[in-house]
Amino acid sequence: MAASAFLDGVTVLDLSSVGPASRCSRILADYGAVVVKVGPTPAKQGAQIQPPFFTYSAGRGTRRIQIDLKAPRGQAAFLRLAAGAQVMIESFRPGVAARLGIGFEDVRTVNPAIVYCSTSGYGQHGPQSTWAGHDLNYLAAGGFLAMSGKRSDGGPALPGATVADAAGGGMHAAIAILAALLHARQHGTGAYLDVSVAEGVLALMGLTIDEHLATGRIPAPGGDLLTGRYACYDLYRTRDGKWVSVAAIEPAFWANLCRALELAEWIPSQLDDAKQEAIRADFRRVLATRDRDQWVAALAGNDTCVAPVLEIAELTGEAQHAARGVFVDAEHPQHGRFRQLGPMLAGSDRTAASYRVPDGTTTDTDAVLGAAGMTETEIAALRRDGVVA
Repeated sequence: MAASAFLDGVTVLDLSSVGPASRCSRILADYGAVVVKVGPTPAKQGAQIQPPFFTYSAGRGTRRIQIDLKAPRGQAAFLRLAAGAQVMIESFRPGVAARLGIGFEDVRTVNPAIVYCSTSGYGQHGPQSTWAGHDLNYLAAGGFLAMSGKRSDGGPALPGATVADAAGGGMHAAIAILAALLHARQHGTGAYLDVSVAEGVLALMGLTIDEHLATGRIPAPGGDLLTGRYACYDLYRTRDGKWVSVAAIEPAFWANLCRALELAEWIPSQLDDAKQEAIRADFRRVLATRDRDQWVAALAGNDTCVAPVLEIAELTGEAQHAARGVFVDAEHPQHGRFRQLGPMLAGSDRTAASYRVPDGTTTDTDAVLGAAGMTETEIAALRRDGVVA
């Protein structure tokens, strides 16, 4: 990571193993923060999910420590780490962190400037705050599924990505943490952040929800411009059975597309509801005369808002991504060399072409506790008694 990384000097304690909190710490690590993943000792792991080695960028740039937080000495060791950190992220059920002795008030006592982020499905209070859930539940509760496409039985289609975890939770938490860090640096005081993933989904659905609140209209898939009401914003099958996306919203782009398809007669009818099925029929007929990549070559570069619908295996070979250094090599102690997405977000360091990633079966406990000021004798005693691993 470059010395000028935006979060150079920021230490993050992340007590999650998967989900929105881990998405968040992944973002912070890619901006240069030192992320310490804090997990339970092997004897206390219980039903905690252990993700496949390649997930969350295979732990790229993170450190691991295992602490028994139910043991008083484990709590004390954790608070010692927290005293030197800038950010803490936890994803326990509401109230659990406080019962463990590592809640916001406990941590703030040793570090008044801490940015303490709790991620949960529905928030720390309210009638649904104790509900268990996962990405699909939050997308359902936030209106996302109701506004998505339908499957053959009329029900909402399963989404192709964990949008709630990644954006409603992970990016939501990262944005909040970055704002709180700026405030802490300016004013010297920390913050408690109650990140509700379901509320993050509401934010993603803001255009639709605000329209309903302002006008009383009941939104539905296919009911407006961005959900398929018009032929100018749709998906079309090509001759080879593949698909292209069309999103020619602006009249100028729509006109370019119609001319390119030799369907200029439809230029004046872009938003004419009575003519949409006829327009779609012509678009389907014409676009079925060539293969997907032929259409993309002919249309995409000519201000038509056309792009291919790519399979995952296809997009990993795209020239655009290669030009921007999207993919990098990783070297794992057990699994060897493989490719992965590099740091993705604007401003993160893309200068490294390869990374060594950690073995998920090992920890950095001695180094992490040593950096917090613990002696080798203290650490050895904690290890001997099973408090750390």
